Amino acid sequence: MPEQLTLLSLASGGWGAALLVGALVTLALALSCVPLGLPLGLGVAFAARSRRRWLRLCATAFSTVFRGLPELLTLLIIYYGCQIGAQKLLATLGYPADVKINAFVAAMIAFSLVFAAFSSEVWLSAFKAIPKGQFEAARMLGLSKSTTFRNVLLPQLARVALPGLSNNWLALLKETSLVSTISLVDLMRQTSLAVSVTKEPMLFYTVACFGYLFFSALSGRLFHFLEQYFNRHQRSAQP
Repeated sequence: MPEQLTLLSLASGGWGAALLVGALVTLALALSCVPLGLPLGLGVAFAARSRRRWLRLCATAFSTVFRGLPELLTLLIIYYGCQIGAQKLLATLGYPADVKINAFVAAMIAFSLVFAAFSSEVWLSAFKAIPKGQFEAARMLGLSKSTTFRNVLLPQLARVALPGLSNNWLALLKETSLVSTISLVDLMRQTSLAVSVTKEPMLFYTVACFGYLFFSALSGRLFHFLEQYFNRHQRSAQP
């Protein structure tokens, strides 16, 4: 057992540093999808509620495609499709070249699209939970649409949507393990490399389990804090 634990050391000959770097890549990839996927999902939800039929159709198509396709297939299509598309475009312009798309960027785009598709459904459910009278009251007060959205609608949407978004985040965190298929060295990829070299599958897969569980537990604490923050006004209004 002590000999096995030395394999996890941060010193030379141990895999601790490599696993730590892989874990940071996993976390960085998941976090980088939020700034793109979350507002995109909100935009898709707005489009789904639009009076314009073509916007509703686009929103429905987007949500159906990226919720229906396996995440691995979406990842592979984005990764290889972008490379092939860029190569053909350059060849058409008279600049033939071998284009390589960064694996991290491709994974960020793919998972952001999937995250947006699932979060759009959460946003739509949150819209239904807000009474229509609040929109009418905002118009009566002379508030502009941007002010109504920023000060009246968005805080309530965030409060209602937070539990669903937390589930989407946890799913995203687990889906990042698929990037090992495009050779991005994340936690899962480093674990597989360590297993192939050391022939100690249970040791390293157990460490990977604890890594993902740690991120999940940390995320749970963060979302619990956010729920308390967004519910603070409701608690203060209770007698």
